[in-house]
Amino acid sequence: MKVVFAGTPEFAATALAAIHAAGFPIALVLTQPDRPAGRGMQLQASSVKQFAVAHGIEVLQPLSLRRDSLDPERAAQAEQAHARLLALDYDVMVVAAYGLILPRATLDIRPCLNIHGSLLPRWRGAAPIHRAIEAGDAVTGITIMEMEEGLDTGPMLASERVTIGPHDNTASLHDTLAALGARMIVATLQQLAAGPLTATPQPALGVTYAAKIDKNEARLDFTQPAPTLDRQIRAFNPFPGAQAVVDGVVLKLWEAELADADAGAQPGQVLAASGADGIVVACGTGALRLKVLQKPGGKRLPAAEFLKSFSLEGKTLA
Repeated sequence: MKVVFAGTPEFAATALAAIHAAGFPIALVLTQPDRPAGRGMQLQASSVKQFAVAHGIEVLQPLSLRRDSLDPERAAQAEQAHARLLALDYDVMVVAAYGLILPRATLDIRPCLNIHGSLLPRWRGAAPIHRAIEAGDAVTGITIMEMEEGLDTGPMLASERVTIGPHDNTASLHDTLAALGARMIVATLQQLAAGPLTATPQPALGVTYAAKIDKNEARLDFTQPAPTLDRQIRAFNPFPGAQAVVDGVVLKLWEAELADADAGAQPGQVLAASGADGIVVACGTGALRLKVLQKPGGKRLPAAEFLKSFSLEGKTLA
């Protein structure tokens, strides 16, 4: 089984590493172009490219795979990538968090399998891990599916469930699902090497869409119930980081837990701000105890350390 792999972030790199370790020849890696990153905004290769380069695997980084793009540069790069795929000797393409649309012409060259971070058809789309936590789902998982032109609509080859714990955030759940997806795609490829696989159509009921996370979602609304805000803080860790504003200063809130609210407290009112009691903030219903915070230009700090340089006593968060 010779594999072409398409993916970009660490989630995908985990799967690529597992496929490589299992001994499957990887003929080509497709990943997104290098992007500016870090404080210096220097070009940085994706996690997938870094692995491929380190292991001597050919890499292509087209801006698009759509040969009908109105942008001449994108169309030319797509044409080159398409020609390379047609010339390659491979059996299957594996796709994980690639970030580019695979047109019908690409899907028709060889079978394409996708590693998706949810139990389809729930949370089709770009941000299934974030949205599952934000929505308060008790379980999520990985689905291996055959790709088609629709957004994560293809028939399913395998799925496994994972419980979402009360303290899970996107970072921790990402790592759990990345490891599971890597194991499952290796098992699926091994089964495919032995013979045809049976695919199951996705149910028509239960479809939800996991829209891409926007930085504008980071600002918390303290008129919402405390459990809702707790889920948002966990869903937005590590990106984009939940935000609250006090006296015009934007704070990032990285960890919190549910707490009891004083009767009559106004949403956003800081009820306690000490090393002993932590930082307790009233919400529309209930309250949150903020455990890890960050001020502009600072580091993430436990509440007690944060309060040594930033007073919140008598303040209101908005």
